[in-house]
Amino acid sequence: MDLRALKILTSQGEGQHLEFKKKANYPEKIVKELVAFANAEGGRLLLGVDDDGTASGVKSIEGELFLVEEAIRTFIRPQLQYTTNIVMINDKKGIAIISIERDQGKLFYVKDEKGKKYGTAYIRKSDESLQASREMREIIERRYKKKDMQFTFDEKVKTALKFCEEHRTITIADLASEAKISLYLASRILIRLVLANVLDIEAMAGDDHYFIKS
Repeated sequence: MDLRALKILTSQGEGQHLEFKKKANYPEKIVKELVAFANAEGGRLLLGVDDDGTASGVKSIEGELFLVEEAIRTFIRPQLQYTTNIVMINDKKGIAIISIERDQGKLFYVKDEKGKKYGTAYIRKSDESLQASREMREIIERRYKKKDMQFTFDEKVKTALKFCEEHRTITIADLASEAKISLYLASRILIRLVLANVLDIEAMAGDDHYFIKS
């Protein structure tokens, strides 16, 4: 990528597949964005770009990139596949592009100090990196296994689909209340419907939304 192409890219602003970081002051936070890309549709993180999209660059860009790559090796599990590219904007300043491919066949986590076995999984939603819910994690992992999903088309399933048709989306709490079942059972029903390609799931800052797959 050359400087002209880079400026066209930054003009799009941050979004589902693009994140800007000025410097690698907190590389352990940058890896959260990379994990979120990997667990969603892939994306690119531009190091040396201001929040407003100004491609101002940063001095010693190789050193900044080194810090990020160290953080990738230290904090991300399992091993993440990525590529890098550096674009110099003048003799002293440059911008690093870290590209993450989608569908790497694994669910990725950021190691933390909260005592979790694997760490915390994140997923990209628009220009945010959200913590993935338990349901989202299970769906991603089981999708990679590509096993056929069967379920009984009972009254609880009919209730979930009817609610989606009437309100466009449904949450676990909605189904539990509407069908008068536990949150756990509502969760299992919605997970099965997503894996059966009847519903899809959308990560949200609060409860995930489930909707009929078009």
